[in-house]
Order: sequence, then C-alpha cells, then structure tokens
Amino acid sequence: MQIISKPEKLFKILKILKLKSKTIGFVPTMGALHEGHLSLIRQAKKENKIVVVSIFVNPKQFGPKEDLKSYPRPLSKDLAFCRKEKVDFIFLPKAKDIYGKNFSTYIQVEGLSSVLCGKARPGHFRGVATIVTKLFNLVHPDIAYLGMKDAQQLIIIKRMVKDLNIPVKIKAMPTVREADGLAISSRNMYLNKSEKLDALVLSRALNLAKLMIKNGARDSLSIVNRMKELIKQNKSVRIEYIEILDTETLRPLNRVIGNYLIVLAVRIGTTRLIDNFWGKLSR
Repeated sequence: MQIISKPEKLFKILKILKLKSKTIGFVPTMGALHEGHLSLIRQAKKENKIVVVSIFVNPKQFGPKEDLKSYPRPLSKDLAFCRKEKVDFIFLPKAKDIYGKNFSTYIQVEGLSSVLCGKARPGHFRGVATIVTKLFNLVHPDIAYLGMKDAQQLIIIKRMVKDLNIPVKIKAMPTVREADGLAISSRNMYLNKSEKLDALVLSRALNLAKLMIKNGARDSLSIVNRMKELIKQNKSVRIEYIEILDTETLRPLNRVIGNYLIVLAVRIGTTRLIDNFWGKLSR
C-alpha cells in the first residue's frame, strides 16, 4: 500500500497505470472508516486491478458552525483498515495542496443541491461537488464507489458526472447497518448510549413506511404523517425533514410510484443523522 499526499504525484503514477490498461476503482472518503466504507473498498477490489482510497476531511463542505474541527480523524486506524483490505493507494492530501492560494472555482449542481440537507447546510453540496470533481480529475477512475446512505449526495454526483461528461461509472452500494438496524455512520460515535438507542427510531420509521407501502398505501402525506407520529413518541428526537421523492429529480411525490426515495433527517442531542429507503413500484 502506497500513501501519497501530493496531487501531482498521484496523477502521474495513476496516469502511467492507466496507460498500461489497469482499471482503477476509487473510494472517496473523509476517513473515520467503518464497515460501510469497507464494503465499498471490497467491491472495488473485486472489480478492478487498482484500488485508490482518498482520505480528506474537506473544509469546503462544512459550514461555519459545523463540526469541521471535531470531525473524527482516526488516521492510524483508517490506514490499518486499508492495509488489511489490500488497498493499493491511499491519497492523503493537505487542504493547502487541494485548495491553493486564491482558490475560487466551484461546482454547483442547481436544484438538487438546495433542498433537503442542502437547505439545512447551505453550500455543503457545492463543496462536495467541487472536491469530488477535483478527485475524479486526479484519479481518473474507471469506477467510483459511493454509498446509498448519502442519497442526496449520490444523486448529485451522478447528475454532475452526466452533465459534465466525466468519464467515470458511479456504482451505488447498499447502506450497511448495525444488527439493530441503525445505519452505520462516522457521526454515530458522537452518540452516547441512550442517544444511540433513540436513533433506532429512524430505521423503525422507514420500516413502518415500507410495511404501509407493501400493504397498499400510496398517499405520500399519510405515510409521512405516520412516520412523524412514530418518531415524535421519542421526545429527544427532533425531525428536520421526512420526504418521499423521485430518485432522479428529488421532487416530492404525491403518490408513491415508480422509482421513489424515502428520506429523513433528525437531530438527537447535537448530532444530525440521516437515513433513507430506495424503492420501486410499477407505474
């Protein structure tokens, strides 16, 4: 496993490998690796000759009152995980090398970036789209592996790749969950024992929605209201949003049909958690 910090060095090494027809699988991360990330890395190993993992806590996607300084950075643990999974290259840049002096160019995916988490975190997805574009330009992967848990981010990156003709295939991988149903997230480590129990209401609300749809419910408002009723039984959980949306446009669906996405965001104590379910019904 080779650790590279300089963007120019990474670009040169990978360019040579591409010329040798080595397929490159890429897993972009902010570190604090967990089983969700490892599932992406393992899939990349199965499908490519070379696997690149980036570890970079991107300052451009954090707001002024968000957790940039406190975001977990267990680098030794992350590197050990990557060695065990036989990752070929770790890209570990410094912010000054990614964003040079007077950096002023950003990628904005209109419409998709201003709703849901984008409404609560202005500028967040501009930062995400910008860093992912820069990473794609450096790595030139054949396939990039992203988790379905970050649904809005995944949809935005897919749109960006399509709109800008970036020659990379985006492979979406299922959300990895704890045995109790809690979606694995780097931010789960912020939760104390009682808060972690409270957080189980997210997956329970999604399971309720899935059961309602299985039993014939199609009216989005009634499904969302039942989910809210369930979540509000837990006084420590504050709902930010619950929506049922089209999976490409993120437009609200009045009725559940076609490719749909149920998304929710809540706050438990000081921690913000998201979860979702991707579904499909015949039209």
